[in-house]
Amino acid sequence: MKYLIVGASSGLGKELAIKFARENNDLVIVSREERDLNAIKSDLEIKYEVKIDILTLDFSSIEEINDKLLSNQNLISNLNGVIFPIGMMFNEDNPSLNLEGMKKLIYANFISIAYTIQKLKKNLIQKTDFCIVGFGSVSGFIGRGINVTYAGAKRGLESYFESLAFDRDLKQANIQFYTLGYLDTNLSFGKDLKLPKSSVKKLSNIVYKNKDNKFKKVYYPSYWRLIHLIIKMIPFSILRKLDIK
Repeated sequence: MKYLIVGASSGLGKELAIKFARENNDLVIVSREERDLNAIKSDLEIKYEVKIDILTLDFSSIEEINDKLLSNQNLISNLNGVIFPIGMMFNEDNPSLNLEGMKKLIYANFISIAYTIQKLKKNLIQKTDFCIVGFGSVSGFIGRGINVTYAGAKRGLESYFESLAFDRDLKQANIQFYTLGYLDTNLSFGKDLKLPKSSVKKLSNIVYKNKDNKFKKVYYPSYWRLIHLIIKMIPFSILRKLDIK
């Protein structure tokens, strides 16, 4: 088996690469961080005797996706699944973020993922069984004062993955979407969080176990499903007064 993992140099993406390699799968791992990718490649190939291809690119750039990924048939042929644990964030992501910043966040967290899936469809549907896995965020539940563009992009990505379930070309696909709370990654390091951080290693095991299921939406940790239901019942006029960050 062979899987493409975008955003694999750290955090959840790195844990997914480790898990999939441990289960004897070949990988194409993608990130902007070439040094980290090379270290992961060396480690996984030695430990698990699998083939790891690396690709360094800026996933917010459609041009780079076309030139470095989609044009490389050696990388994208014979894929059994595509997995997108990528998440780009800026500290300056507030309602005043400039256009270039907004475009970069929207492309990396939504448009580039959708574009890549559409372009890889003809490769994927050659398989009788394959997975497409995306990751959202609880920050997309409602509007907020920070991480504004990131949250909007993740909310859009969730809707897009729901729409994939209606795509007749993908009727044999196993499509999963994970709405993520706080994880024990660099993105949450040093932040004053209201709820505990959850294990990315445990999440990587869940993702691997679910990869052969048909359409599935998962909240991780699971208590975020209840939180989401409660939030949806609160009038927005009240939510605005809560100063949700």
